Amino acid sequence: MTVAYHQRTAVAATLGLAAAAWVATVRQMHGMDMGVATPLGSFAFFVALWVAMMAAMMLPGLVPAVLRRGRSAGPVRAVVPFVASYLVVWTLVGALLYALYRPHGATTAGLVVIAAGLYELTGLKRHCRRCCRARTRSGGGFEFGVYCVGSSIGLMVMLVALGVMNVTWMLVVAALVFVQKLLPAKAVIDVPLAVAIVAFGILIIAAPGFVPGLMPSM
Repeated sequence: MTVAYHQRTAVAATLGLAAAAWVATVRQMHGMDMGVATPLGSFAFFVALWVAMMAAMMLPGLVPAVLRRGRSAGPVRAVVPFVASYLVVWTLVGALLYALYRPHGATTAGLVVIAAGLYELTGLKRHCRRCCRARTRSGGGFEFGVYCVGSSIGLMVMLVALGVMNVTWMLVVAALVFVQKLLPAKAVIDVPLAVAIVAFGILIIAAPGFVPGLMPSM
């Protein structure tokens, strides 16, 4: 089998898994969104849903890394362990979020969004984002996942604060994460995005009724 065949197979499997995860996630979330007051359910339920969410949101951004691994070895030997260990990292993040999460109000959501916007401007964010892109060429899925968590954690926490069961917010955050995985960091793009996120957080606090799904602070 040729290198191109390995690559096509690996990419098709990755995107197919992401598509299936989107379908499963949307079906499971139906009727569960209560905005900032959304309960998470049992630990087992949430972790299973969270893994599906991460597969849906994050796997499309893994395509460059999958292409490189599919070039050197078969998709099963190279790609499956890489993707599995990558998702293990996000599973651990989900378990931590479950332990910390409480149904909350608009003020808390707004403060979390502001913090997420400020995190976009930090050196840690830039470092993790650079490493996340660089590790498409080398390293295992766990290491790659750790750096990608560092790069995307602000946006993911923002999603949880705004409505963890909200498909619209999930799509918005997934799009931002995907773009940041593929494009190099540039201040002309990243700074306005961070400022927009901070401004959005301020708007949530000042006028919670303006944002669908939010409710006054509890």
